[in-house]
This record gives sequence, structure tokens and C-alpha cells, in this order.
Amino acid sequence: MLDSQEIQAILPHRYPMLLIDRVLSFEPGEFAIARKNVSINEAVFQGHFPGNPVLPGVFILEAMAQTGAVALLTLDPFKGRTAFFGGVKSAKFRRVVRPGDTLEIKVTLEKLKDRIGVGKAIATVDGEKACTAELTFIIE
Repeated sequence: MLDSQEIQAILPHRYPMLLIDRVLSFEPGEFAIARKNVSINEAVFQGHFPGNPVLPGVFILEAMAQTGAVALLTLDPFKGRTAFFGGVKSAKFRRVVRPGDTLEIKVTLEKLKDRIGVGKAIATVDGEKACTAELTFIIE
């Protein structure tokens, strides 16, 4: 398990763009499972949408990417580097995510060659799918 300080030692993201609060489990180069606690105090809810707060899908995708980056950047050859989005395929949003929800994210790396990784991501709330996607990462 990794807390926010340990996550920040791996990822370059900082508030307000660090979107995962805890890594529950991970295996370098294989998978990572993370948690994001969605709070009404997040600035995005001032405008998305007043009176009907909804976490934007791009924030969910970014939280998925950060989770996958933990699985990649904990591998010895990639420590201290940065994982960038190389692409998103087949993203499907299945459930609205609101303040008070806890998003659990799992990214399983399926391919890793040189500096490119591909992973399958799923985000759930209370066991219900919120989003699924295939993510491509480029390590710099």
C-alpha cells in the first residue's frame, strides 16, 4: 500500500492534478489498484455542474492513467521518469461519479515494449463499473 507521500515520490503530479489518494496494491510492470475519494471540496465542482456535481470523465481517465503510471514507474528501468498518455481506446462511461463516491481503479498492463506500455483500466464505485478504457503510455 502507498500513501499520498509515497505516490508523490513516484509520480510528478501535485495538487490539483494528483488524482489518486492511495495505492492499495501493485506489482511493478503488472498492475496497480488505486483509490480516489471524490470530495465536494474539489475545485472542479464549482463549475461541473453547480447544483448537480459530476466528476468529469477526463478526470476519471487521468486517475486511471496515474494508476497505470504507478505500475510502470515502479519498474527499475523507469524509476524517476515520467509516463505520458500515448492514447485512449474504447473508453466507456457507465455511471456518473459524484462527491462522496470512492473510485477504485485497477490498471493491468498487457504489453510493455521499450518505452511503450498498454493497459486495460477499470474504475468502479461500490463494485459498479463507472468507466473502462484501454490506455497507452509513453515513458520519457
